[in-house]
Amino acid sequence: MLLNICFAVLSLALLLFLLQAPEETTSPLPDDQIHARFHLIRSKREADKHCASCHSENGESPLPDGHPPPFRCLFCHKRN
Repeated sequence: MLLNICFAVLSLALLLFLLQAPEETTSPLPDDQIHARFHLIRSKREADKHCASCHSENGESPLPDGHPPPFRCLFCHKRN
């Protein structure tokens, strides 16, 4: 009985914690001509390998200061 009560309390605490999570604020992967090929690549990790061609320090659209490390782009920037 005590085990069931502990489980229920922990489950409720976890549910309340998850309900307090902030909404997603990260912009999705753009659905434009430049990023069209990324939507076609099935593997996120395979698609991530091509992001640095434009988003490196010397690329045409470098990442802003304070951006997390650029090795898992599609983890945050979801495809539609």
